[in-house]
Amino acid sequence: MSRILFAALAASLTLTAAAVAADAPGVTATEIKVGATFPFSGPASSLGNAGKGLIAYVNQVNDRGGINGRKVNLITYDDAYSPPKAVEHTRKLIESDEVSFMFGQLGTPSNSATIKYITGRKVPDTFITTGATKFTDSKDYPLTTTALPSYDTEGKIYAKYFRAQLPNAKVGVLYQNDDLGKDFVVAMKAVYKDEYASKVVAMAYEVADPTVDSQVVNLRASAPDALLIAGTPKFAAQALRKMNEMGWKPLTLVNFVAASIGNTFAPVGLDKVTGVVTAGFQKDPTDPKWKDDQGVKDFVAFFNKYLPGADLADQNYMYGYQQGMILEQLIKQSSSDLSRENIVKQSKSFKDFVLPTVLPGIKVNTTPEVNQAYTQMQMQRWNGKSWDQFGEVMRAD
Repeated sequence: MSRILFAALAASLTLTAAAVAADAPGVTATEIKVGATFPFSGPASSLGNAGKGLIAYVNQVNDRGGINGRKVNLITYDDAYSPPKAVEHTRKLIESDEVSFMFGQLGTPSNSATIKYITGRKVPDTFITTGATKFTDSKDYPLTTTALPSYDTEGKIYAKYFRAQLPNAKVGVLYQNDDLGKDFVVAMKAVYKDEYASKVVAMAYEVADPTVDSQVVNLRASAPDALLIAGTPKFAAQALRKMNEMGWKPLTLVNFVAASIGNTFAPVGLDKVTGVVTAGFQKDPTDPKWKDDQGVKDFVAFFNKYLPGADLADQNYMYGYQQGMILEQLIKQSSSDLSRENIVKQSKSFKDFVLPTVLPGIKVNTTPEVNQAYTQMQMQRWNGKSWDQFGEVMRAD
């Protein structure tokens, strides 16, 4: 009788373990597999440093013993900012590497190419690094959360700033010809309404273009007083360099993704971009105003240990560090239930989560309806050496 009971119990445990494994692929007693793609090469390679920051943070987590007794096996591939490569690598992550969930993959083109596949496979698509407005629709993308303020929100902030500062000016927009850049144009139209055609001149560039010099020359002729650059660091740096060569100094706004001190401003000359404005949400670790800030001090110590030789002025590393904190919190909140269903639930259950390296007043909140980690930003102006924040923290609504 005892043998029969033992056999029945063993069979029951085997079935239970099999059920748990089926419900939580990529999870064992000692590790959890997480997947992502980043542009470590290609036209947006500087943004790939966000991935390097995330990898470094995960290394720190694992050096501390992991999360809830499990090491994080973060598997990343280089998609070179190429949608076909992103699709290929994402399929590999899900079908061959069998990751538990996707986290933080970077790039609007890459996410646009992979999101339907990921959703179709019912894999959590958590805290992706794109502000493309379409991804904020939680009905169309029920498994997705985003980790950048939406470009619609950011674009409307800039349009309203232009209107307040130069109500009668003609505004130029240099934008990347994909969902990233187009969202800023749509936001400008929403604010300027009937005046858009007469007051806004928009010119696109392709990520395969060698330079944006001709667009900048044409924009100067059409809209000499104000300019919005909405793209990625490589092209923003080219535009700012060409403007400096021409002696053109309009009221210039650069989108957050491209407003990198290390990758955009430094190649042009920090003093030569004085007055450029952006909206941001994280502290600059090279700014003396934060030298006694504990969150920044901890980041610098982490940076020196896990990213030796990297550029502290490159905001992408700090962004990746912050992404690591969000990943850690997501796994902690999921506790012992690492099913894909619960990962999605917890990704949409962040409540007033404060990252120590974000600007004061900014918190991460997500709900089933609001899938954006960041819905707050603050305007800031480059003074030649650092950012000067001004105005109040603004919300997406």
